[in-house]
Amino acid sequence: MDIVEIVFSPTGGTQKVAEGLIQTWGAPSRRIDLTAPSLDMDALTVLADEVAVIAVPSFGGRVPALAAQRLAKVQGNESRCILVCVYGNRAYEDTLVELHDLACQAGFQPIAAVAAIAEHSIMHQYASGRPDQEDRKVLNGFAREIGEKLSRSGDPVGLSLPGNRPYKKMGNVGLVPKGSNQCTQCGLCAETCPAQAISKELLKQTDGKRCISCMRCVVNCPQSARKVNGALVATAALAMKKVCSVRKDNELFL
Repeated sequence: MDIVEIVFSPTGGTQKVAEGLIQTWGAPSRRIDLTAPSLDMDALTVLADEVAVIAVPSFGGRVPALAAQRLAKVQGNESRCILVCVYGNRAYEDTLVELHDLACQAGFQPIAAVAAIAEHSIMHQYASGRPDQEDRKVLNGFAREIGEKLSRSGDPVGLSLPGNRPYKKMGNVGLVPKGSNQCTQCGLCAETCPAQAISKELLKQTDGKRCISCMRCVVNCPQSARKVNGALVATAALAMKKVCSVRKDNELFL
């Protein structure tokens, strides 16, 4: 089987989880990067005999709105898909059911789903270093189970997933990164921002209305010049400490 990796992974955690699954199969694969500021529309078609892995992070218990908009442009052609939502050890809430609905609307047939943990993209003390070695072993096991289901072409399509419809209200993180005096004007942040919220002429600024608080610019800056308000992050981290401090398990739905 040929794999199509459809991923929205601003800081790399979701990408690691998706690759942890795909590498187990050892099948040929290609990638559709939903974080690319400009999508190649000619590459957004999945053939009926391909298998898609659709992976997104959970932003406040929902699929990131930008990821949802871009996934809607992909043509699934009734191909089978595996849904993957990745979260920073708090909760994924309605992310999987929303991703399921989006995939179906794009013409995919979801046959499996995974909820996995990766290091929190803002509060790195939560799920630090994950996916780790233990996670990789679990994901390998999930991939084998999914592979067995894929080999049984007569299995019925349909998943029972946790979450609610209507989905929870989309929240606003409100953490907008800005450039500091360490900025060397290299422009990498503007070039790679999924939401195109950074002007190439005003690199230290960020358009708060466009920014999705994905933290790609913070993680990728070679000078560590882009930062968010430390006091706000500390307050949010304290509020989430109880729910985020206990290690959560990865989950598979078949």
